Amino acid sequence: MASDLSFACDCGTVTGTMLGVGPAQGDHLICHCSDCQDLTHYLGHAGRVLDAHGGTALYQTRCANMRLDSGREHLACVHLTGKPTLRWYAACCRLPLFNTVANGKFPFITIQLAACDPAAREVVGPSRGHIYTQDAIGDASHLPQMSMVTLMRRFFVRMIKDIVSGNRRRAALFDAETLEPIAKPHRLTGEEMLALRRR
Repeated sequence: MASDLSFACDCGTVTGTMLGVGPAQGDHLICHCSDCQDLTHYLGHAGRVLDAHGGTALYQTRCANMRLDSGREHLACVHLTGKPTLRWYAACCRLPLFNTVANGKFPFITIQLAACDPAAREVVGPSRGHIYTQDAIGDASHLPQMSMVTLMRRFFVRMIKDIVSGNRRRAALFDAETLEPIAKPHRLTGEEMLALRRR
C-alpha cells in the first residue's frame, strides 16, 4: 500500500512530500559509493547521513511523485565529478536532499532518507540491499547486496512510463519546457575535489 512521505531540510526551509511511496513504487537501498560519501563531507553532514560503513540510505522513485511545498529558491545542486549525476541540497543548512541526472530527460529521483520523517520511513519498506560495497568503510562482506542489474531494470520500467506519459515534465526540480534544472549546477573544481580526497 502506498503512502505519502514528508521531507524537510534541517532548518525547515525546504519542505515537500513524496507522493505514493511504497516498496512497489520505488527502491529503498543503501549506497556506499565514494561520491555519496564525498557529498556528505563536502556539505558537512557525514555524521548525520552516513552509517558505520559509509552507507547512505536512499529511496529511488519517479520524479513526478515529488511535491515541493516550500524553499524552492533555497535549492542548490552540484556535480561532484564528470558523471551526469546531479546532487541536490538545501543551501540554507546544506543538508543533502536528492540525486537526479543532469536534466529531466531521464526521469528519476533518489531522496535521502535522512531528510525524511523518521516515523514515516517504514512506508518505503525494508532495504532491498547495499550497492557499491567495494567503497564501503571497513569490512562490508556481510552486507546483503542489491544487484545493479535489478536496480536498473526496475528504474527503466518507471522511466519509460514517465517518458511515454509525459509525466517527466511534472518534475519539481526541472523546468517543464526545457527539462533543465531549476538551479544552476556547480561543478566541483580540482581544488575542491583534492580537498575531499585528502579528508
